[in-house]
Amino acid sequence: MTHPRKGNDAGDHPPITPMKLASRNELDGDSWRVYDYICRHFLGTISRDLKYRTHTTKFRIGGELFTATTSALIDPGFTKVMTWQAFGKNELVHQFAVNDKVKISDVRLVESQTGPPDYLTESELISLMEKHGIGTDASIPVHINNICQRNYVAIGSGRTLTPTNLGIVLVHGYQKIDPELVLPTMRSAVEQQLNLIAHGSADFRAVLKHAVEIFRLKFLYFVQNISNMDILFESTFSSLSSSGKSLSRCGKCRRYMKYIQSKPARLHCPTCDETYTLPVKGSIRVYRELKCPLDDFELVAWTNGAMGKAFPLCPYCYNHPPFRDMVKNSGCNNCPHPTCAHSLSLLGVSSCMECERGVLVLDCTMTPKTWRLVCNGLCDVIVNCFADALKVTVEADSCEECGAQQVTVVYKQEKTPFKDEVTEKKGCIFCFADFMPLVEKHKAVEMRRNHAGGGRGGRGRGFRGRGGKGGRGRNKAPKDKMTQLANYFV
Repeated sequence: MTHPRKGNDAGDHPPITPMKLASRNELDGDSWRVYDYICRHFLGTISRDLKYRTHTTKFRIGGELFTATTSALIDPGFTKVMTWQAFGKNELVHQFAVNDKVKISDVRLVESQTGPPDYLTESELISLMEKHGIGTDASIPVHINNICQRNYVAIGSGRTLTPTNLGIVLVHGYQKIDPELVLPTMRSAVEQQLNLIAHGSADFRAVLKHAVEIFRLKFLYFVQNISNMDILFESTFSSLSSSGKSLSRCGKCRRYMKYIQSKPARLHCPTCDETYTLPVKGSIRVYRELKCPLDDFELVAWTNGAMGKAFPLCPYCYNHPPFRDMVKNSGCNNCPHPTCAHSLSLLGVSSCMECERGVLVLDCTMTPKTWRLVCNGLCDVIVNCFADALKVTVEADSCEECGAQQVTVVYKQEKTPFKDEVTEKKGCIFCFADFMPLVEKHKAVEMRRNHAGGGRGGRGRGFRGRGGKGGRGRNKAPKDKMTQLANYFV
C-alpha cells in the first residue's frame, strides 16, 4: 500500500473514514452497503494506481485512414477494491507491426442518423455547477433535490435528470421573456460577488443593494410580459384544440384556427400546434376572408367598442413583424407593405394632429355603413366621413395645399350628396369644398395653431409612404391653411 497523496483543499469537510471493523452480520442491508462503500473508498485512496497499456493501430482502406485503439491491463491497482471502476479489457488477439497487410473480411454500408444528446446525469450537472461557480458542496445537492421535489425533473435510468413537461414549459417561458433567468451566468455573477465579500474585497451592503435592484427590475419586466408564460402553460396543459370556435384559416396548413376568447385572447392552430396572440379588450371577426400577401394567413378585424377603434390584422404578422420598422403587435394600419391593399402605405391619408407619430388611416372594416379615418397611434382621434358611400379609395396624388393624400369617393345615383348629382369625385378630404360637409371629426380636441409651414404634428406634414420623390404626403401646408384646418375640426 501507499500513503495518501496530497490533494487539493476544496474547503469542505474531510472524507468519511471508517473507524471500526464490522461484518455483514452486524449491520442491516442498507447500513452494510453504506459501510462497504465508505471502506472501499478509503482503501482505494491508499491503493496503487491503475496501470494499463494503450495500443493504437492505423491502417488504410481505399485511401481512407482508420484508427483502432485497444488497451491492455497491467496492474488493476485501486480497482481491486473499487470494483465498479474496474478496467474493461479490449485487447487485440493479434498485435500488428508496421507495414503489415491483412485481408478485409467484410465491408458494409450502414445508414444512420444523428440523435439528440443524452440527458444530464446528476454527476454531470454537479460538474457544470462547479464549473460556473454555482453553489457549494453542501448546497448543490439541495438544489438538485429541489428541482426534483418541484417536479421540474424526474430521476431516470442511470441517475439521469429527465425534464418534465412542467420543467420544459417553465424554461421555455423564461427564455421567451428573459433568457438570463435560466442561464448560469447570472447566478454565477452573484456567487462571485459573495466570494468578494468573503475575501473582504467588496462591501456587503453595496452588493446586496445591487443584487436586489437587478432582481427587482427583472421581476417587473417579467410581470409585464407574463402573458407569454401563460400562453405556453395553457397550450401545454390544456387542450386548446378542443376549445374555442373555428374562425380563420392558418396560412401554413390552410386549416381553420380556433379562436380562444379567454384572457389573453388568441388563435390556436390544432394542426400546426401554434398559438398567436391577439389584441386585448376587443372582439375579433373574419375580415371578408381576405388574405395577407406575405404569409397567406386570413385577415381578422379587431374592434374595440369602448374606444371606437378598429383595424384589420394578420395573426402571423401581428406576432412576427415582417418589416424591421414595424412594431410588434401591430395591425395592417401600421404595416409599410408597398402593394398590400390593407397596409398603411395604401390607406394612410395624413399625419394625426393630436399625437406625435400617428397617421390617419382609412378604416374599411365598417363598410358599407360607415367610412372613417382612424389614428394608428395611441390617441383616439376618429374622423367619420362619406356616409353611405359605395366605395372610397386613397390615391397616390397628394393635396398641394395641405399635403394629405387625395381620395376618390363613389356613391350610388340615388344616394349621391353632391349638388350636380355626380356619383364620383376626387379631392382632398380636408380641403375640397364638396367633401367638407361630408366629414365630421368624432372627438373634438384643442388644436395647436402655431405650426409654421406644416411643422411637427401638423396635418400637412404627411408621412413617408408610397409616391414619387420625397415620399407620400411630404408637401408642407402654409401657415394660414393649417389655421383653417384647425378651426374646421375644433
